[in-house]
Amino acid sequence: MVGLSLVLVSCHLPGLPSGKSKNTVSVASLSSSESQILANLVKKMLEYHNEELQVNLVNNLGTSTVVHQAMLRGDVSISAVRYTGTDLTGALKLEPEKDPEKALDIVQKEFKAQFNQKWYPSYGFANTYAFMVTKETAEKYQLEKISDLESVAGELTAGVDTSWLDRKGDGYRGFVDEYGFDFGRVYPMQIGLVYDAVNAGKMDVVLGYSTDGRIASYELVTLEDDRHFFPPYDASIVVGYDLLDDIDGLDQILGALSGAIDTETMQQLNYQVDDQLLEPETVAIQFLRDHDYFGEKGEFLK
Repeated sequence: MVGLSLVLVSCHLPGLPSGKSKNTVSVASLSSSESQILANLVKKMLEYHNEELQVNLVNNLGTSTVVHQAMLRGDVSISAVRYTGTDLTGALKLEPEKDPEKALDIVQKEFKAQFNQKWYPSYGFANTYAFMVTKETAEKYQLEKISDLESVAGELTAGVDTSWLDRKGDGYRGFVDEYGFDFGRVYPMQIGLVYDAVNAGKMDVVLGYSTDGRIASYELVTLEDDRHFFPPYDASIVVGYDLLDDIDGLDQILGALSGAIDTETMQQLNYQVDDQLLEPETVAIQFLRDHDYFGEKGEFLK
């Protein structure tokens, strides 16, 4: 990933159409199922409602930093999904903001001022860190929110993202200070492994992502962050204002996806890709059909 980042800083990605072409746009996604589903949503919306556009997908970009650099250099036209908490501290290099509305307001204003890019209202969900347990554990200890763990945490093992353990501010030490308790044992893990670990009983509690499809696969219970410790990671589309000026109706088409997907729906869409092994394109098309985004052209945009 370091090598790819360096390439982006020094030159355009080879073989990619310029994001500045009036009739050709490129939609960037990360490697996650979630990002690729959303990229296909954007692509299908554009193709259906503007038949003159050629829309290319640029998949599997490793980090939001890579996507951001690609946007700045014109290698891609549209970011299918960016997260407020990530870009607040990453692209903008600002302090974390735990109020979701304030965080969104900051990134919208700063992306316009610094990068001439529009940060859309959220799709309707946030993909943030979340502690989760099995249904059996939740029932045994009567767990609904994180603070419910306080009386039993010393008996429990917790599996958490390796990078989260040493992160300042919203990392493990900050969590202990905020909630006032520690777990009996804490194991650093790759975040992709935590769901299997808690489902198999190897961990009592794990820290995962709130929209991961495996939450539904394993019927895990997500504990409410009742002290609002984790910064918001609301998900939105980002696009340059120059492109919006060049393509009639583009703002309206992209804006139609704002508020369209809640957290439970995103979990289910991810589940269809990760558990049922459907292609992200297939899942995206079915979602758009189910919600009448492929009705008469433009009708749903009024």
